[in-house]
Order: sequence, then structure tokens, then C-alpha cells
Amino acid sequence: MSFGEELETFADLSVLPNADGSAVFSEYGYRVIGSVNGPIEVLRRDEIPDEATIEVLVRPANGIGGVCERYLEGLIHSTLRHIILVQNHPRTLIQVTLQIAATPENEDEYPLPVSGIQLLPALLQTSILALLSTSLPLSMTFNATAIAANGQGDYRELQGLRLLNEATSIHVFAFSSHGGLLLAESEGEFDLEVWTVCHDKAKIICLGVQDEQTDGDEIMGGVKEDGKHGWIRRTLQAKVARDQRWKYDAR
Repeated sequence: MSFGEELETFADLSVLPNADGSAVFSEYGYRVIGSVNGPIEVLRRDEIPDEATIEVLVRPANGIGGVCERYLEGLIHSTLRHIILVQNHPRTLIQVTLQIAATPENEDEYPLPVSGIQLLPALLQTSILALLSTSLPLSMTFNATAIAANGQGDYRELQGLRLLNEATSIHVFAFSSHGGLLLAESEGEFDLEVWTVCHDKAKIICLGVQDEQTDGDEIMGGVKEDGKHGWIRRTLQAKVARDQRWKYDAR
């Protein structure tokens, strides 16, 4: 399902037949395939008595994973722990694998952040979509986006490598479906004012435009434009309609 042609975003769920849950997500030239397996048996050394162990694996498009992938795995792991009800499955393993299937064609022409922060929104979106296609209980969903600031008062969603090259700082945010901030990761030169503007813009992209101001972590006003939060809901609705189509065809 597409979020909008201008955003070049596409997602599909349950694309891998042998995984408990899977999804493919593409945005701004990056394409990620994710799979979720679990709860499954965990090694004794990794076993946690009162909750499930979450394992996140990020595989690059070429070669083997390195420091960048380990860094991204840690960020994704800490985010997923906030939404997966790990207490429901003690002494088990929930494995999330994210394969970067494609990158922008002209990626080699631009200097990229060493941390790979530009990959984080696509990886996070793929992980939540793959989890939603499983039967694992979740406390909430989330959406992620990246904002590029160029130091001249211009703040835009990171929609390509040109903006990445022109930016003085990159900010990645993930917001829960309740409106809370789950992840904030920044790189570059910026001050608190720049970070605040980027935070507010990212919140609108993820949750939509609010009728009223938000209070704490709870959304108080109605949503005029539902942003990525509404898009992920429509993606799930499309999957359910597709899965239930056989009932109507049989009539």
C-alpha cells in the first residue's frame, strides 16, 4: 500500500511464507524486507526467566554487517522492547531480521553518515509492520521519520540523498500510537531550538495535524490529517480485506 506518490512509500505484509510475520517496506530509494519468528526456543545462556528475549539482526545490502549494523540493531532493540509484551512469553526468543534489499542508485556519489542513521526510519517501519503481521501481542504501534536541517532555517523530511548531503544535522524520531516519543537520535551540528523544531515537524508527519495542542503523551485533539499513523492503519485494513476476500468470493 502506498502512503502517497510524492513520498514514494510502499509496504506489503506477510510476504515470506515460512516466517511467523513478515513485511516489505520501501521509502526514498531504500527497500527493506523484515521477518519475525517467535516465540521460539531460546539458548540457555540468553534465557530471561520472566520475559522473552528480543534479538534484532540487521543485514546490509552488500557484504557482512559491521559496527554500523550493530549500532542500528541496538537502537531498534530498545524501541521494540517498549511495544512487545515480553512478559507474556518468558524464557522464549523473538527474532527480528531486517534485510536491506536495495539502496538509492546514486548512493556512492554522496558522503553518508558513518552511523547509517539515514537507514533507521525504513528499518523501524519494516520492523513494526512485520510485527503487526504476526500474532504477537503489542502494547502499541509506532511510526518513524527523519528530518534534515540545513542550518538556514529549512527543515524537511529526509526524502533523498541530496537533502542528506546539504543538511548540517539529521534527526530521527519514532512516536508511539499514543503520541509518546519512543526514540530520538541525532547526528551533526545543532542546538536545542533546531532539535525542537525537528521534533515538532516529525510528530506531525508521524501522527498527523492536531486540532488542539497535545498534553504530555496523550493526544487531546482530533486528527485532521492522520499522517503515517493513519497510513499504517490503512495498510493493515487492506491486508485484512485481502485475507478475507475468499469469504465473499465463496458466496
